[in-house]
Amino acid sequence: MIDNSTKSIWMNHLQDEIDAAFLYRTLAELKISEKRKNIYLQLASVEDKHTKAWKDLLAQNNISVSDTTPSFKAKMIAKLSKKFGPGFLSQMMLKEESTEVKSYINLYESSNSDQTKDIALRLARDSAGHANQLMTTSGTTEEPWHNSESGGMLRNVVYGFNDGLTANFGLIAGIIGASAAPHVILISGIAGMLADSLSMGASGYLAAVSEKEVYEHERKMEAEEIKLMPELETEELALIYEAKGMHKDEARKLAENAMQNPTQVLEDKVREELGMVPQLQSPFKEGWVTGLSTAFGAIIPILPFFFFDGALSIWLSFIISMLTHFAVGAARSFFTGRGIFRSGFDMFIVGFGVAAIGYVIGDLILKFLL
Repeated sequence: MIDNSTKSIWMNHLQDEIDAAFLYRTLAELKISEKRKNIYLQLASVEDKHTKAWKDLLAQNNISVSDTTPSFKAKMIAKLSKKFGPGFLSQMMLKEESTEVKSYINLYESSNSDQTKDIALRLARDSAGHANQLMTTSGTTEEPWHNSESGGMLRNVVYGFNDGLTANFGLIAGIIGASAAPHVILISGIAGMLADSLSMGASGYLAAVSEKEVYEHERKMEAEEIKLMPELETEELALIYEAKGMHKDEARKLAENAMQNPTQVLEDKVREELGMVPQLQSPFKEGWVTGLSTAFGAIIPILPFFFFDGALSIWLSFIISMLTHFAVGAARSFFTGRGIFRSGFDMFIVGFGVAAIGYVIGDLILKFLL
């Protein structure tokens, strides 16, 4: 007799397969070409077999299944795809297949039942194969069940500087709105700079630790795939070589030879397929660099108060901070891909908005207290 937790997992997988079959048929209805329609119908047929496999497993354990209709979520996705086109649903299905690969591999590793292990391994291979077919139609070669996003030291510096600048600028504006004395503004700005830089430094450290853990997890997952699905991994490696310009037959032969050395294949696939490299910077260094860049950004709005008094220091703080916001926004365009002027102008508006809100809030607090 299976426990309720196992039953729930099996029922969730059954519903996922029912939804997948339904959505693949929806994709076939939204076909761009006859070739793609046939591919989607074939994928739907395989999902039907997956559905039957789960139904059989449930029946063998005396669990009845009454509802085999698509879920509300699947029906809503189908409606949206009819509005936004097949590309929307194709990407959704690619994400779904990638989720299933992860889920089935985890089920294979955690289950104590040989019966469950067999079906989980078989369906993991099928889901990976489906994802590869969808990747082929969408023109991508990076496996979507891996998370390969990475930051970079320069990016940490820019974003840390931006955070410190904006946060402390808003704080200073609020203190000015409360009609505080210059020395109070300066002390508040220094306190804000220290608090924000320590917070961002700690966040940078934790983010670096998390990134390192993600790399280790994805590397371990890829190693598991090479061990559990060597045929599929050989095909994927051949596709990588072919995408680099090799002839199909040569790529296949090279991939088969490479698979004789799983350790080297793992390194190649982690680098080429996932776009991931080992973290070169230590979490501690990432933390203090992020914290220091935040402090440099946060000190910008309070610099004039070290040298001037009265309205002059306030106006200098405003002008320097706004110009710096524009410069930081322009620098961010190198990471976002947007135009330099547009990105700079957007940050200029954000800085102005933060200052205005901070000033109004400070003024309201002063009036309320008086």
